[in-house]
Amino acid sequence: MKATALTMNPAPPTTSFAEVLGHGSLAILAYAILGVLLLIAGFYVIDLATPGRLSKVIRTERNPNATLLASSSLAAVGLIVAASIWSSGGVLREGLLATLVFGLVGIVAQTLGMVVFDRVAGISVRELVQEPTLQPAALLLAVTHFVIGLVTAVAVI
Repeated sequence: MKATALTMNPAPPTTSFAEVLGHGSLAILAYAILGVLLLIAGFYVIDLATPGRLSKVIRTERNPNATLLASSSLAAVGLIVAASIWSSGGVLREGLLATLVFGLVGIVAQTLGMVVFDRVAGISVRELVQEPTLQPAALLLAVTHFVIGLVTAVAVI
């Protein structure tokens, strides 16, 4: 009797539901930790690109302009990190490395774009974050910072 290819190949290995849950949970945890670290790095890069200590200006002086600019920039960094994770392809080790590299490059691109736009628009962030009330220019820059992050995130994908 002649064996067919069908009977010669062993059955594909099966993965238990517990293994799938365990691997998935560890992947989520790893990406979450990396994402939080990138957000922290993004905050400090944004802090360096704006006048004064953002945390002090926001917490102590309760400045709405600084808060809006920092929040929009962090949302933009979050988009970049999420796009980096999305584009990672599902292989954990390579995905974490790609997320780290794309996340850092995205943070730099977003920050440079933010600084350039602020200068081209002729809006002094230094003066803006000293204003005690919310200013229309802060809204414009906040949307611009967010959109620069969105464009950078789409470029990652």
